[in-house]
Amino acid sequence: MEYRIHGKKFKVTHDIKAYVETKLARLDKYFEKPEAYEATIVIRPDGVGQVVEVTIPAKKMILRAEEANKDPFAAIDLVLDKLERQIRKNKTRMSRKGNKEKVADLVLDFEIAKEEEKDKTKIVKRKEVELKPMSEEEAILQMNLIDHSFFIFRNSKNGEIEVIYARKDGNYGIIKEK
Repeated sequence: MEYRIHGKKFKVTHDIKAYVETKLARLDKYFEKPEAYEATIVIRPDGVGQVVEVTIPAKKMILRAEEANKDPFAAIDLVLDKLERQIRKNKTRMSRKGNKEKVADLVLDFEIAKEEEKDKTKIVKRKEVELKPMSEEEAILQMNLIDHSFFIFRNSKNGEIEVIYARKDGNYGIIKEK
């Protein structure tokens, strides 16, 4: 796997680069042709520590994880563990018939430990909502009133269905269809 490692307001030393490359090489076993992929690693300060963000675009999906810690080396370990957990946790979903073409470039014949097998998530609730036309500001207010991290609404300006969500940095983001 190729690595693009850079820092935002953070100097990435040779030791950090070597550590990232060594640690992320563990993910190669999950890809059929790891040399065909490029991982983007961004290290940036966050309060008293550093945030390490890893993004690996595959053909029809994106693997992404982010972790923060005072020590950048510990943050690298945490983000790697998180990526491996994502792959292992979603192995069953990814190997289903409809999803196989999306993850054709991943190796899914690895063994899952017994304790990891128990961590099967499922949809436990379905909810239907009436999408009332409202402005983005009204949607933020509604989201905060119901104490959720996201809210779906019909934008009164353009009539499109959009999702507004609270970002970790305290700001808001909007997701809408292309």
